[in-house]
Amino acid sequence: MANDMGMAAAPRMKTDPATFEVVKNSLYAAAEEMKVVLAKTAYSPILKVAGDYSCGIFDREGEMVAQGPDLPIHLGSMPDAVKAVITAWESFRPGDVFIHNDPYFGGSHLPDVNVISPAFHGDILLGFACVRAHWPDVGSAQPGSYGAVTEIFGEGLRLPPVRLYAEGVLNRDVDAIIFSNVRTPEERRGDLNAQVAANRRGSQRLSELAEKYGTDALLRIMGEVMDYSETMMRALLREMPDGEGSFEDFLDGDGILEAGSDTDETFTIRMKALKKGDTLCVDFAGSDPQVAGPMNAPLSVTASGVFTSVKMIVDPTSMIPPNSGCWRAVTVEAPEGSCVNAAFPAPVVYANHEMSHRIADMLFGALAGFMPDRVMACSQGTSAVLTLGGVDYRNGDRYVSYETIKGGFGARPNKDGINTIASGISNTMNTPIEVLEMSFPVRVEYYEITEDSGGAGKYRGGNGARRAWRVLGNDAQASICLERTKSAPFGLAGGKAGAIAQIAIETPDGTIRELNSKGGFPAPGGSRILLEVPGSGGFGPAEDRDPMQLAADVKDGYVSTEGAKRDYGVDI
Repeated sequence: MANDMGMAAAPRMKTDPATFEVVKNSLYAAAEEMKVVLAKTAYSPILKVAGDYSCGIFDREGEMVAQGPDLPIHLGSMPDAVKAVITAWESFRPGDVFIHNDPYFGGSHLPDVNVISPAFHGDILLGFACVRAHWPDVGSAQPGSYGAVTEIFGEGLRLPPVRLYAEGVLNRDVDAIIFSNVRTPEERRGDLNAQVAANRRGSQRLSELAEKYGTDALLRIMGEVMDYSETMMRALLREMPDGEGSFEDFLDGDGILEAGSDTDETFTIRMKALKKGDTLCVDFAGSDPQVAGPMNAPLSVTASGVFTSVKMIVDPTSMIPPNSGCWRAVTVEAPEGSCVNAAFPAPVVYANHEMSHRIADMLFGALAGFMPDRVMACSQGTSAVLTLGGVDYRNGDRYVSYETIKGGFGARPNKDGINTIASGISNTMNTPIEVLEMSFPVRVEYYEITEDSGGAGKYRGGNGARRAWRVLGNDAQASICLERTKSAPFGLAGGKAGAIAQIAIETPDGTIRELNSKGGFPAPGGSRILLEVPGSGGFGPAEDRDPMQLAADVKDGYVSTEGAKRDYGVDI
C-alpha cells in the first residue's frame, strides 16, 4: 500500500485540552519506551550502558513529534534522517524497515546508524519510528572508524537509505553487505536487532493511540504537539531581551599533519547571533573553509549545536516538549563549503560531536553581552573519544572499544559547574570500569577528578577527569578524538578558563610520548594511554567567591591549597 493512502488533510478542528495532554504525553512515553527496549536488548556497552543513541516519533512528513530523554546532538539532524527515507522511497508497507548513515543525505557521521520504520494502523500510514545509534565500528582502516582521513570514502561503510526489511522479510543482500564490512559482526547484529525492536515498540504504541482516539484525531494532535512547542518557544523568546552578539573561537586542528610536522593547524569558527522578538538567527559567515580532515560539520550537525544551547537558554526548566516545532523560530545560516556547512566528499566523523560541542558553547558566549543571566561558561567542549581495537588475548576474538570520557560542566550565573559529567550536546552515561574491563582486554589503573581543572570564579567551573588504560595482552590499534588541547574552555563575566586536555602514551619501557589530539596510533601490549579531559570555565570574578565554599572545595579535593592561593588569593 502506498504512503499516499489516507493522506487527505485532516480537519483542523481544535482538540480538547484533556485529550491533547494525554496524547501528547503518550507520544513522549512511546519514545521513552523505545529507549528502554533498546537498552535492554543492545549488545555493545556504548549502547546498553552508556546510552549513545536517540529514539523518536515522527509524522508522515518526517518532522519530529517526540524525542526520548536522549542526546541533544540529534535534535537538529534526526528529522533529516527520516526525510531522507521519505525522499528516496515512494511507498511504504507494514513491516518495512530502512537503514542508512550517509551524512550527506540525512545522517550525522557514519558510525551513527539510522533505523527507520513506517508506523501503520490498518492501511493508514501514521508516521515513522526512528532510532539513531552509534555503532562502535562501521569499517574503514581504523578500528572504531575514527581515522584521520581526507575523504568520506575512507571513513567506513556509507549506506544510502536502503530497505532492510520488506513487509517483515529480511533483505539478505543488504544484510550481507553490512556485516561483511564491520569488524565485530555479531555485536553489530545485536545492536541492529535492538534498534528494529525499539522501532516496533514505537510503531505499536502509535497504532494503539490511533485505535483509541481515531486515526484522524491522532494525526491532527501530532501536528498540534509541534505547534504547541513552537508557540511556547516563541512566547519565551519574546520575554528575553533583543540584541546582537558575536563570538569567535578556534579549533585545535583536523588530525591531518603536514609531512615532517607533529603540530596540527588550527582553524576558526565565527558566529553572529541576532535575537529579535520571537526569533533568533545564528549566522556563521566568515568561518573558515572546510578542512582536509574529519572536522567538517554538515549543516544539520551545526544546527544541532545551536538548538542545544537555545533550549538551555530559553527553557532551562524544560517546559517545552522537544520536537521540530521548537526550531521554527530559529534560523541557522552558514556558507556552503565552510567547516560548519561541509560539501561532499569532505570527511566528517569527528565533527559530529566536536563541532557541535564548540558551537553550543560559542552561542553562550555570543549572547552573554545582552542576556548574561541566561548563559553559562564553556563546558569541557569535547566528547574525548578513545577507540581501541585488536584481537582479545583471552578468547582470540576481534574487539572494538569506543568510549567518551566526561569532563567539566561549565559554571552558571547562580551556581557552580559540575565535575566529570556529560555536558552540552551529549547526554551519555559513564561506562562502569567493571563493564569495560570485562568486555575488553584493558585495565583502568586510575580514574579520578583532576583538581584545579575547573576555572576559578564566583561560581567555579566543574573539574575534568584523568584516566589511564593499560592495554593487556596483544598489541592494539587506538585512535583519539579530542578538542580543547590548545584553546582552554572559556569563562564568562570575569570567570577564568578551565584546564586544557592532554593525551599521551606510556610505552612498556616507561617512555611517555605526547600525542596529537586526533588520529590513530599503535598501542603495544603493556602500554598505558594517559588522558586528561578538560575542565570548564568559571562564572564571575574569582574574588567574589564565598570563602566558606572555597574551603569546602579544598576539603573535597576539587581545589588544591596552591590553587586556592593562585586563583583566588586565599590561604587555606
